[in-house]
Amino acid sequence: MEVTHSIFDFVPTQKTYVTIGTFDGVHIGHQKIIKKLVEDAKANNKKSVVLTFFPHPRMVLQQDVSIQLINTIKERSKQLELLGLDYLIIHPFSKEFSRLTALDFVRDILVNKLNIDKLIIGYDHHFGKNREGNIEQLTEYSHLFDFKVEEIPAQDIDDVSVSSTKIRKALLNGELKTANKYLGYNFSLTGKVVTGEQLGSKIGFPTANISIPENYKLIPKTGAYVVKSTIDKQSFFGMMNIGNRPTVNGDHQTIEIHFFDFNLNIYKKEITVELLYFLRDEQRFNSVNDLKIQLEKDKQNSLLFLKSYASF
Repeated sequence: MEVTHSIFDFVPTQKTYVTIGTFDGVHIGHQKIIKKLVEDAKANNKKSVVLTFFPHPRMVLQQDVSIQLINTIKERSKQLELLGLDYLIIHPFSKEFSRLTALDFVRDILVNKLNIDKLIIGYDHHFGKNREGNIEQLTEYSHLFDFKVEEIPAQDIDDVSVSSTKIRKALLNGELKTANKYLGYNFSLTGKVVTGEQLGSKIGFPTANISIPENYKLIPKTGAYVVKSTIDKQSFFGMMNIGNRPTVNGDHQTIEIHFFDFNLNIYKKEITVELLYFLRDEQRFNSVNDLKIQLEKDKQNSLLFLKSYASF
């Protein structure tokens, strides 16, 4: 997959099949659209193109700094690449770009820049200034500019309506099984290993603390999770705590992972942690010793879960 960071840098060598969207989460509904795009493009000797945007339009138009996205743009690219795309265009979203009329967008972007032969979109797709463009206008313009339009109906995407909003809500409620089911893969966090306060080491549970630089990345519900990470091409399992460490009067949220049977030095390394299972809510304990007892229970419960986990 070739990645281009502007529509205006994209130079198609042949006609393209295109789909457009934010695709936050690249969930099973998105995957259905993109797999169809890729298959249809190959079958007709065309190139498959996904046009997505960053920053998220809400960050620009509403200056919404509280927005929480399932994927960072890097994670989104990785998930899209797995679907066999030829091209991914990540166009910088701006107020100026949002002012393009539906006609301008179709003529100047889809036809003149992307050399479109077919547009495949999900149901209820809107585009252009004030989201004025819809399937009826697209169909009208497709006749004018000689390209095809195919809308995938809601019922063809999934029997249960899958949305990025539902997945975000599930993650914030600790409903990890539901979120991972809708995503079609395990939700993950990626960050650099940083120095913590070493409390874990003192009680026999050394942890890797990760710092996530993207402030828009959704952090799921506080609590303990069973996790998996691939480091130096080797899989490691462990348990992760997201929370404010109330037992030791913590004053900020941390993400700490204790890997089982692990002795690598990963300080300052960037690691990705897949969340497999939600163990329990964050708790405040009367003493550090009580915390240690609970961590032992968490470890046993994690190992019990991993016995039934296919990849362990």
